[in-house]
Amino acid sequence: MTSTNARTTSKTAEINCKLTTPELQERKATVIASLKKQIALKRELKNGFAYRFPGSDSIVDELATFVKTERACCDFFNFDLSIRGNKTEAWLKITGPTGAKDFIKTLLEL
Repeated sequence: MTSTNARTTSKTAEINCKLTTPELQERKATVIASLKKQIALKRELKNGFAYRFPGSDSIVDELATFVKTERACCDFFNFDLSIRGNKTEAWLKITGPTGAKDFIKTLLEL
């Protein structure tokens, strides 16, 4: 019973951003706002979302930076970045445990 409670507590604790409110607001105003403008298609997944972007080098760089930074503050996410070699598109899939999808919609506003 203790290990079940620990897992439940652990799962709940996992869905917390490590950024302070001002840091998160700054991130939403800059990095996330830039990505939102460039989303060509959004697909809802069972445990997250997939986003299609243009496949330019600058977008790929921005997506890679986003993933690297987001891993540090929201380590409960899983990221899958798929890039076409012909530069036509890039896909970013963000998934996670129960609650991650709502976190993406409400806190990241993606």
